[in-house]
Amino acid sequence: MAGASLLTLLDDIATILDDVALMTKVAAKKSVAMADDVSVMTKVAAQKTAGVLGDDLALNAQQVAGVRAEREIPVVWAVAKGSLLNKAILVPLALLISALAPWAVTPLLMVGGAFLCFEGCEKLAHHFMHGATDEADGHDNTAILAGSEPTTDMAAFERDKVKGAVRTDFILSAEIIAITLGTVAAAPFIQQVTVLSGIAVLMTVGVYGLVAGIVKLDDLGLWLTRQSSTLVQGLGRGIVGAAPWLMKGLSVAGTAAMFLVGGGILAHGVPWLHHHIEAAGTAALQWPVGALWQVLLPNVLNAVLGVLAGAVVLVVVLWGQRLRSTDHRGTKA
Repeated sequence: MAGASLLTLLDDIATILDDVALMTKVAAKKSVAMADDVSVMTKVAAQKTAGVLGDDLALNAQQVAGVRAEREIPVVWAVAKGSLLNKAILVPLALLISALAPWAVTPLLMVGGAFLCFEGCEKLAHHFMHGATDEADGHDNTAILAGSEPTTDMAAFERDKVKGAVRTDFILSAEIIAITLGTVAAAPFIQQVTVLSGIAVLMTVGVYGLVAGIVKLDDLGLWLTRQSSTLVQGLGRGIVGAAPWLMKGLSVAGTAAMFLVGGGILAHGVPWLHHHIEAAGTAALQWPVGALWQVLLPNVLNAVLGVLAGAVVLVVVLWGQRLRSTDHRGTKA
């Protein structure tokens, strides 16, 4: 009896081990399948957010314009940390809103888009209203930004730069997270978290790594000019000469990106308007060089919408400030 019981026990153990092996194999297959799904969804999300990545890069590269050379990387690093904090807030918030109030995602994005357009219009208004005055007074804005003015508080200037860049990044990050969430909306919760977190880290590293490289181009050029090779020295001089123009170009592109991204968000939030903009792009195929116009025309229309929306918000904000100022003077009187 004892021998029979021992054999039965060993048989049971062998059966359990077979079951464990089978379940482990199934779990491994599911893990591999899930990893494949996550990889595919991350790739799709990255492709969909690539357009925003370009705008994000242009915006953030021009945000550090005017910072002293030795402070460029610390400023970029500070903005990158702020961007990671933004995404650490946005990822759980997006998942929560998607679960509890999915209808709120689009309106919230539209508010952010309108704010982005407002910032772009505010920059343009400041340039046109104060640019001529600055030139007439003999003040060079670039010199002031670079810290050559003795009265400039560079610590406060850097803090303002970082705050502005992080604030702008919050809206761009929100769009990236929203696009990604739309890509994985039907996936299990754990895959949503994995893909959103992966995209958040990849985008932050990608954008601010490139920004750091761009702002240090002039240093690379100077290093190349000190090398022994005449060809390398010429390349260095070319980079040094091109760097200021690149930064100016990025400044213009960054402002344009505010209208492109903001206008695009607003258009997506109004289905009939988005449909008409897309239809205009399709109709442009009949024009000469139609394929080019199919891409350009929707972007131009989004930018025009962004400028108009930003102008409206700017007028409302200025009107509100004037009312507050009037009320304040009336109260004091």
